[in-house]
Amino acid sequence: MTEQNNALIDAIKWNSQGLVPAIAQDANSKKVLMMAWINRDALIATFEKGEAIYWSRSRQRLWHKGESSGHIQKIMDIRLDCDGDTLLLMVEQIGGIACHTGRESCMYKQYSASDGWVSVEAPLKNPDDIY
Repeated sequence: MTEQNNALIDAIKWNSQGLVPAIAQDANSKKVLMMAWINRDALIATFEKGEAIYWSRSRQRLWHKGESSGHIQKIMDIRLDCDGDTLLLMVEQIGGIACHTGRESCMYKQYSASDGWVSVEAPLKNPDDIY
């Protein structure tokens, strides 16, 4: 790891579990695709590979986005918010699907005062065909 990457990582305010939220946004459309967690090792791997690598809390391991589905996120830009505690990953979403449900975005449920959470995006592909 380079000295520059060390400085970039040290500027981040990690939570008590050593994580920060990372929002993945499509670099072209600006649509928010998903939110995941990143730890130091995941961020270093993201810098080195040029693709999104997260920390999977459920699996307790690094998770290379698209490792099983092929829906990799190529990094176009990385930004840190003003408080230093949230990352924004501007990505090229390979295959156009970011969500494990087969949708473009994980943010497909919209609040309705009368109906609660309503799905407003149909899956682009059946998840059974992806995994």
